[in-house]
Amino acid sequence: MKFLTKEWYNLSQQTGLHYSLRVHKGAYQHDEALYERLYKRKEREYVKFQRELYNLDPRSLLDDMKLIPLEKVLSEEEVTEDDFIVMQISDEQRVNIEKQIAEYDVRPPFNEQHFKQEFSSNLEWNRQVAAAKLPKELFSQIADIRVYTLGYCTKEIFAQLKKLSKDNENKVRAISAAAAKVQKEQHIPESIYSKFNFHDCTVTALDLSDELVIRLDPRGGFTKYNKITFTTPQIVMQEVGIVGSSWIYDEIYKTDQGYEVHALLWSGKGLCELIVGCEDIVVEEEHSG
Repeated sequence: MKFLTKEWYNLSQQTGLHYSLRVHKGAYQHDEALYERLYKRKEREYVKFQRELYNLDPRSLLDDMKLIPLEKVLSEEEVTEDDFIVMQISDEQRVNIEKQIAEYDVRPPFNEQHFKQEFSSNLEWNRQVAAAKLPKELFSQIADIRVYTLGYCTKEIFAQLKKLSKDNENKVRAISAAAAKVQKEQHIPESIYSKFNFHDCTVTALDLSDELVIRLDPRGGFTKYNKITFTTPQIVMQEVGIVGSSWIYDEIYKTDQGYEVHALLWSGKGLCELIVGCEDIVVEEEHSG
């Protein structure tokens, strides 16, 4: 990747670090009683939210939705009944909702203990993420990482996180804008460029013979296309973990021989990169069976 590199991606993950935090005067020191009190409070909130989801009857989804056009929202004008757009559910959506209703009616009793354990596991995961994300000098200022993962910090740490997030956001946007400008200058054919929308698709196979064929599971993404064929391929870089990873970002460049595609992927164990040169690219929807 020339622009949307691993470094750029990691920087993008260090924005909005202060959004879920609140300043708490007790966060200046390691206080076991404070931690226990905050833990119980957050645990109750989590279990309550999960119970509300559990009791959300899918029959309510059968009603047609009333939506407000985005331009009306942005205009900040008064919304009247005439502004609403009625969004009717499709036959396919109705079938899916009816399946949800059938499962809802025979669901087991709400398991409060399960969600208490889930809350605890989530906190441990958040602690690990914080240790990996935060700069060491800032991380070392946190008196009790457990309180931090519950969503509380000191005024000084909040201010540092807010500044760091803003600085990183500006850098990420600048690089993204530069990447978009360069991509536009490549003049990639619309038949290729418009179909390269594989964000969050999972790579299921990578087969190399006379051609390189990448197959994807698009169910987690935003596309119907699940097969990419590179003619006369040359693999410039193929890091470990491509198959089974999620496609995140890509860049396409014109070359004297045709094209060069750079892809950044997430393998679950970390980021990996694939760079392929080729004469042509064919993106299509492959039907199984």
